[in-house]
Amino acid sequence: MKALFVGLLALTSTSVLAGDWQDLGADAWHSYNGTGISAGWKAEGDTLSALGEEGGDLVSNETYRNFELVFEWQISEGGNSGVMFHVLEKPELKYTFLSGPEYQVLDNKGRSEPPLEQAGALFALYAPSADYTKPVGEFNEAKIVVNGGHVEHWLNGHKVVEYDMNSNDFKAKVAATKFGKWPTFASGDEGHIALQDHGNPVTFRHIRVKRLPD
Repeated sequence: MKALFVGLLALTSTSVLAGDWQDLGADAWHSYNGTGISAGWKAEGDTLSALGEEGGDLVSNETYRNFELVFEWQISEGGNSGVMFHVLEKPELKYTFLSGPEYQVLDNKGRSEPPLEQAGALFALYAPSADYTKPVGEFNEAKIVVNGGHVEHWLNGHKVVEYDMNSNDFKAKVAATKFGKWPTFASGDEGHIALQDHGNPVTFRHIRVKRLPD
């Protein structure tokens, strides 16, 4: 009886965890506006690596509205990449960045990008509070929280960016940049998560997402 109780308890705990957090392994992604994963990516277990051959962006098979996303990223020397959310997948939209706001992934030390384009930033809109990146070759821990338009970017345990996509400040920043010319940018309150292939080797692993109440 005791063994049966322990077994049921373990099963219940596993079920709760599975219903809470979703692992986004290799089988949870496909090429943007396509099927399967392109040859420009190497997918193995819970690790996805862009090989630097411009294989195109990957998007999650499922869409998400309010969520918490955690992942680890490792960028190549001088590399550039990103993770986008609320991405709309439509044939008329050639690129994920036409709709999805981007959490910037970058080798800060190996490039000379301005603060608005450094790792952890909401690309070109909100700069990170500080540079908390690890040296090239090491994995960085990241988190994105999206809840009713309120968004947080975390990097290696530090909240580096916070903004509200429904605020006048956010709308003014968008209007003042190239994004203001794209009517689809940040227009959806639900969409795919995207891993960007910017032509530089980058690896993402341990990607997990938890849906938050609407």
